[in-house]
This record gives sequence, structure tokens and C-alpha cells, in this order.
Amino acid sequence: MAGERKMQQVVLIPSRGLTAAMANPESVNFFQALHSDLGKTSRAHGPPMRVLDSIHSDGAKLVEIAPDDWVALRAAQPGLRMVPVVYYRHAVHQAMLEQAAAKTKPGKIVLRVLGPDDQPVRGVQVAAFTNFETRAGAGGVTDAKGRVSLNLSAGKIERLYLYPPSGFWPGLRKNIKLTSATDVMLTPINLAYVDCVRHFYGKCSLDDGTGVKVGVIDSGVALHHPDLRLSGGRNTVTGEKPGDFGDNGTEGHGTHVAGIIAGRGTAPTGVRGVAPGVSLMSYRVFAAKGGGASNFAIAKAIDAAVADRCDVLNMSLGGGNPDELTQEAIAAARAAGTIVLAANGNDDRAPVSFPASDDLCLAVSAMGHKGTFPSGTEPMGSVARPYGKDKKDFVAEFSNIGADTDITGPGVGVISSVPAGYGVMSGTSMACPAAAGAVARLLARAPRLLAMPRNQARSDAMIKAVYVGARALGFGPTFEGKGLVLP
Repeated sequence: MAGERKMQQVVLIPSRGLTAAMANPESVNFFQALHSDLGKTSRAHGPPMRVLDSIHSDGAKLVEIAPDDWVALRAAQPGLRMVPVVYYRHAVHQAMLEQAAAKTKPGKIVLRVLGPDDQPVRGVQVAAFTNFETRAGAGGVTDAKGRVSLNLSAGKIERLYLYPPSGFWPGLRKNIKLTSATDVMLTPINLAYVDCVRHFYGKCSLDDGTGVKVGVIDSGVALHHPDLRLSGGRNTVTGEKPGDFGDNGTEGHGTHVAGIIAGRGTAPTGVRGVAPGVSLMSYRVFAAKGGGASNFAIAKAIDAAVADRCDVLNMSLGGGNPDELTQEAIAAARAAGTIVLAANGNDDRAPVSFPASDDLCLAVSAMGHKGTFPSGTEPMGSVARPYGKDKKDFVAEFSNIGADTDITGPGVGVISSVPAGYGVMSGTSMACPAAAGAVARLLARAPRLLAMPRNQARSDAMIKAVYVGARALGFGPTFEGKGLVLP
């Protein structure tokens, strides 16, 4: 309609921190006035803006405001910072699906995906590459008969990736001839199988990690999975119910992460996490409709986790340039005695992504161990140099690396909980919670640290303990930082 002004979402934060300093009454009054107008259009001490969400009465605000009014707002509130809304993604390694997604349409080749007893498997995401280096190929999803139609001609396929919804290992076949007569078999998950997490951290009891509270900032955690026991949480997605911190129902990422940290199952009917005894909290920052997690939702989740007295926060997410809002939230957590672990990212040895690259985060790379995944499964494609002192140890090909890396964790072919049962995922998303569980176990055995006043000295002492408890595996600092945390 003519005359309507375009509105844009931005986050308003004070000149320092997430809350207005009491030494500046004008700033405090401004943020409190906005808070009183939550859900309405405010004209408090400046141009009109719609107040969408808030972190504390005198803290950061998510607003909609016309770009034409930005200068007027800064003039009215010179100590104000206007931070763009940015979105972060999960750090799970399924880039092959993204590469093929744009090319997904019916074609000449019909592939069939089968499980045990030649039963068709529905909902398998398939990516076939005729040239893997250029990512030329096609993709699709299997139907009820296990069939997927690929827009390809019969011939050689360099790599064929298969990602089942649950119950099976993701598959990988290299240099195969593909025709419409091709059947591909998936490997069922055996919950007693020793994957890379259990290889390094398998000997633990249900009490390991007791006394430590760990917050999972992710897509939510399944509320009724038999392996998981939640102590609480919060949904910080704007417009959603705060009490809805269960899994958001997209791909089960947060539930998988939570199981790696604190799964309480016992093989062969369940899966044991690294620190089953922790008090586990779920902070959902990914919306129910899918998509990325906003910096506002992440900052609000960090703030809520600190208020809930979490000791360790796990953020298996990242991507994009550093933003002031997330940096301030991480700094506030550290100042309150909480440490934050973040995934390095899965961009094939690119520099460490944000927020892991923040100096106040512990950045976690992903490594694996040969022999901890079956033949013909997707983790085979992640084996790459450098190898460690143990020549079966390797840094995952997908893992981001660099001087910002602090520690490493097992993240190649990890069996863990998903809402429908159990699944296998790879990524720095998986390495990060494995490291977080190891850190929780280490801290549980250091009650003196946990008893310290909740301030920067506490979080600094905890970080030092992590460094002391890490063992170099022989990859070098760029790939592993101080190494693998041994509780």
C-alpha cells in the first residue's frame, strides 16, 4: 500500500553489556519504558517502534523499526547500540544434502533403498554426485516403497550419500555404477556398537557428572525419550511458548546432542552418554517451523541458563560473522561463572566459525577413530590427515580448524538419541557435547571449583582445569588445541 513504511527487526542493547547501567538513569528509563510496551508500538523517548521481545526489563529488546528512523533513534539515545538480527545453523555434517537439494526433481534413474530382510526404507534423503569436487549430481527422498527418482542418466557415481531418518547408519558408496536396477542396503544401528564417543568415553557410571548443571542451547530435547532425564529449560524463540522446550520436531538435533552429554541408557537397549549424572537443561532457540536460530534467541537462552545456575553451556551451532549481541551474552555468562563450549563448524577445514571463535568460548574441533563405524557408512568419507600418535585417530575432513581451536572431541559417526529412537550423526555438533560431557565429569570431581563464587574467577578457573585435563593426540594445536579432555 502506498505510504506504508518498510519495517526491519533489530536488537537494541545498551552501550555496554545486555542491561542498562544503573549509573545512567536515562538509559535505564528508556529500556524499562520499552519493556512496559512489550507487544505494542512504543514511542518512548524516540521514534515509534514495535517491541517484540525483551531480555530483562532494563535489558536488550527485539524491535521492529523503520530504517528511516534509525538516525532519529540514535540521536535520541546516543548510548544505544542497534544490532542486526542474524541467524545461526546447526553444526551437523550433512552438507551433501544441501548441495543436492537444489537439483532434486524426478529423473531417469530409480534407486531403491532397503533395510534388513529387503524391507524398503522410507524417508531416506539421497544425494548422488557424478562429480564430487564440483558437486554435480542430483538428490531426492525415498517413498514408502524405498524408491527415489534421480535426475541422472545411468553411469558412474563418484559418491552416493544416504541419510535415513532414524534406526540406520547413514550410507556412503564410492565409485559405483548406478542403474534403475540398483538396490542399496542400509546398516541397522546396533546400540551395543562401540562408536567413537564410546571408544574414548565408554567407561562411565550413571553418577558421572553429578553436581554439574549443563545447558543445551539447541533445537530442544525430547521430553519423553527413555534415555533422557531433563531438569527443566526454556523456549526463547520469539512468539513461541516459553515452556515448550522439547524437541522442535525437525531433525532431532538437540535430542541427539543431549544424549551424547547425558544419555542414561544401557546397551543393547539404550545408549549411555559421557556424563549421565549431570542436571540437564534444554534451551530451545530453533523455531518449530525450522530455519536458523536468531542471535536474540541465543542471547536470551544464555541469559536464562545463567539465571538457572548452569555451569556448562553447549552450543552446537554457528556460522556467519561475529555479532555484538552474542558476544555480550557469552561475556555475561563468563562473568557469572559459567563456561560456554561451541562447535568449530563443518566447512571443510575453514577457519573456526563464530561463536566458537569468540575468545571467551571453548572452541571444539571434531576427530574420529578408524574402526568405530561400519564399512559402507557415511563416516568413512570423513577420514583424512593428519593422523595422531595412534594412527587410527584422525581429524575429520569436515572440521573447521585454526588457532582459535581450544580442544577436540569425537564427532564422526556418533550413535545417540533422537525423538523416534536412535540415529547416527557426524559433525562438530557431536564433538562439542562429547567434550561438554567430559568437562562436566572433570568438574564434578573438583567440588572446590564448583563451590567458588559465581564470577569471572570461577569460570577462568574452570577453563584452566579443562586445559590441564586435556591430552594432545598428536594432531597439532591448529587441529586439536590442547587436545582431548580426559575426565
